[in-house]
Amino acid sequence: MVRVVNIDHISVRVSDFARSKAFYGRLFDFLGFNVLDEYEDAIGWTNGKTRYWIGQADRKGRKHKFRIGDVGLHHYAFELRSRKDVDALQEFLTEMGAKIVDPAGEYYDDYYAVFFLDPDGMKLEGMKWGEKTRALQRKRAVRRKG
Repeated sequence: MVRVVNIDHISVRVSDFARSKAFYGRLFDFLGFNVLDEYEDAIGWTNGKTRYWIGQADRKGRKHKFRIGDVGLHHYAFELRSRKDVDALQEFLTEMGAKIVDPAGEYYDDYYAVFFLDPDGMKLEGMKWGEKTRALQRKRAVRRKG
C-alpha cells in the first residue's frame, strides 16, 4: 500500500510578488525559516521540515481577489512549540501591522491559536495543541512515582 509520510510543501499564488515576498520574508525569519530557493517570480522557505512557496499569479489570476469561503485553500496552520510562541507570534504580527482576524486564545479544548491574513487576505494560523493535556499527564506520572 502507498502511504504518505509527510506533506512536502505548499505553493500559493500572490497578486503582488514583491509585497508578499517582503511580508513572508519577515514572517519566516521570525519563525526560523531560511530561503530554500528563489527565482524571478517565486521563492520558497523551509525550516527543514516544512516548505512554503509563493509565486506571482498570472494576469488573469490577479483580477480575482482571494476570499475565504471560496473553493480552495481556507487556511494554513503552523504548529508552534508552545502557547507562549503563539503569543509571541501575535505580538510580532501586531508590530508588523498584519491583520489579525482571531486573536490568540483557546478555540477548542487544549487548542490555542492566532489567525491572521497575508497581504492577499489568505488566512494563516499559528497554533499549539495538547500542551495542557501533556502537562497534566506529566503531573500524574510524577504523582504515581512519588
